[in-house]
Amino acid sequence: MQTYLAVLGRLPALSLAELERQFSHVRQLSSTLATFDSATPPDLSRLGGSLKLAEKLDSSPLDYLKSLPEGKITLGISDFSRGASRRTATLEALKLKKILSRLSRSVRVLENRDAVLSTATSHHNQLSEKRNHVELIKFNHDWYRVLAVQNITAYAHRDRVRPARDARVGMLPPKLAQILINLCGPLSARKILLDPFCGTGVVLQEALLSGFSVLGSDLEPRMVEYTKKNLDWLKAQPLLTFPPDCDIIDICVGDATVFDWQNVAPYLSAVACETYLGSPLSAPPSELKLQSEKQTCRTIILGFLENLAPQLAKDTPVVLAVPAWLRPSGRYSRLNLLDDIANLGYNVVKLETSTGPLLYYREGQIVAREIIILRKS
Repeated sequence: MQTYLAVLGRLPALSLAELERQFSHVRQLSSTLATFDSATPPDLSRLGGSLKLAEKLDSSPLDYLKSLPEGKITLGISDFSRGASRRTATLEALKLKKILSRLSRSVRVLENRDAVLSTATSHHNQLSEKRNHVELIKFNHDWYRVLAVQNITAYAHRDRVRPARDARVGMLPPKLAQILINLCGPLSARKILLDPFCGTGVVLQEALLSGFSVLGSDLEPRMVEYTKKNLDWLKAQPLLTFPPDCDIIDICVGDATVFDWQNVAPYLSAVACETYLGSPLSAPPSELKLQSEKQTCRTIILGFLENLAPQLAKDTPVVLAVPAWLRPSGRYSRLNLLDDIANLGYNVVKLETSTGPLLYYREGQIVAREIIILRKS
């Protein structure tokens, strides 16, 4: 087992949950850092909730930099230590540059705008990707070298260049789709994933890239056509590679509250989806409107889970994104489905790293997503 360091995304609770479901011995070091153990090198491109991946240096940062191949070094320093600032990070970098210059090594230091280099700065400077392009992380007295940085260009391409998009049904980010899939936990058997609310196909897109064969359905024929179009586009992308044996089993029209997946359901490895999120809203709803939205969403989601339960094999993971609504207080009002879910034949998966609901939202977003992790009992 090797221990790795992850720089957590803007919603640390979700980032930690994703790591916990995929790896062992997850330990939060700070609000933005966590360590975990893995027997094989993790693939950061499949972890939607982590921004950077690093490993601890066996030597001093100076000795590590001295060991790099001949040629100019591009160096970035991110200082996550308590009380760190732009100044502390810059001083560390300049100190290393000064010593290396005396040893006739050419060093370009990336300018810090904060104590920590942004993901965009690290990505666009190809830190950890190009020869002698290095980012070092300092956390108190420990030093780490960055192994990988989140490829924000690839995420933006898969999100914005897809041919079929519809803002009216919500825009599920590829990063969140990856988190939903990873929250299903590690799956060793041949992997088949179902999304019964496939929309424009973002979950299925990310599942294919992760090595799943996929099955999708949606109530609206238009969404089914959008998904097919987007998955055809994905398969045609020249820079993307797909793991062997992953395939599109079927994309079909179907009402998730009554649809019969029994020909495939016993062979499913996982179910992951964004359920119905209610009506599009541009402002927090009135209390009367909120109760109406809750009742509609509750009926659809519980109806879907009740229909699905007898079709699934025992222990099949089911990960849902369900709606939560912003209130004038700034808090989110949730559906509170867990008691009802327990009566439908599911166990709620408890996480050691989480003490409250897992919410995905952007500042001021009216309808957030609450993530619920279930397992067929």
